[in-house]
Amino acid sequence: MATGMLRNSLKLSTHTRIKTLAGKLLLLPFLSLIACNNTEAKKNDFPAKDSATVAKPSVSVAEPVEEPIAALDTALYNKLMLHLVHDKASAKWPVKSAYPLPGALLPFKRIVAYYGNLYSKGMGILGQLPPDEMLQRLQSEAKRWAAADPQIPVQPALHYIAVTAQHLPGKDGKYRLRMPSAQIDKVLEMAKKIDAIVFLDVQVGHSTLQAELPLLEKYLAMPNVHLGIDPEFSMKNGKVPSTSIGTFDAEDVNYASAFLKDIVVKNKLAPKVLIVHRFTKGMLTNSRNIKLRREVQVVINMDGFGFPAKKKNSYQLAVVSEPVQFAGFKLFYKNDELTPPYKIMPPADVLKLDPSPIYIQYQ
Repeated sequence: MATGMLRNSLKLSTHTRIKTLAGKLLLLPFLSLIACNNTEAKKNDFPAKDSATVAKPSVSVAEPVEEPIAALDTALYNKLMLHLVHDKASAKWPVKSAYPLPGALLPFKRIVAYYGNLYSKGMGILGQLPPDEMLQRLQSEAKRWAAADPQIPVQPALHYIAVTAQHLPGKDGKYRLRMPSAQIDKVLEMAKKIDAIVFLDVQVGHSTLQAELPLLEKYLAMPNVHLGIDPEFSMKNGKVPSTSIGTFDAEDVNYASAFLKDIVVKNKLAPKVLIVHRFTKGMLTNSRNIKLRREVQVVINMDGFGFPAKKKNSYQLAVVSEPVQFAGFKLFYKNDELTPPYKIMPPADVLKLDPSPIYIQYQ
């Protein structure tokens, strides 16, 4: 496909998404960028077939050095969990659960992540800027958040879409595309430069988590790699991704957390963080049945775009009213400024939300 045609496709699809879903920025329309004679894709050995290539890191990626895991500071854990909640009389927050295993990231650190895909500038800040510039900007954002809430140190992260939903079915009819290992390895190399952690995000399309997650196990077994799953692009209704909002059930989330738990136990790791995107109630059904495990920390991430009042309302409906464990909040550099008052919520405003999000994502 010619570059001009792709550019028009991106614009058209994004416009359609904004009109029909009024949710978040379209993450799909770059199938042809990879599939049609893309030299970068060929260079990185993009899998032509439904293969497990994505699960095999190249030898250039060094295995992280294993360090002793310190005992969990339960007093500090309790203090920070209460710090995140403004209404101290709340019966819902903080969520009551067993202490995580030692080495848990949350709530000891606030994760500030850059989200996207290296093949498309339209899918998020992670792929929009040259790597060094992107990393420098992420570090600047991390400093802003650390200054806004000095009680909780900031952990930078790269949140990479490793399986992307697609407009076209592909050879296997699954409407999803797996990223090549070379691209995931690039993200891991970038993260090492600033001591960032990495999230691999999965948009299943017509596939399932049961089919996709095992192919990522090699990466998820690394201490610094965590998981994100996106119900919006789980099309159990059989429709084409982005033509309607998809859904996951608690059973899907429980499968993902059980999968991560097994990895943690088998490899003697600190707990994994599991991000579940959500900006409508229907995206996640039976959330009260989500199982909490000491090996996995679950974050429900409000990832809708819009003006501040709209985002606050979505946060209340999709996260606050149905507590699971931890809260996340997404900010869009472009789409949050499309309507008055034309502003991205600054850290101070986001921290006023109750509970304060412990995971922050920028697209």
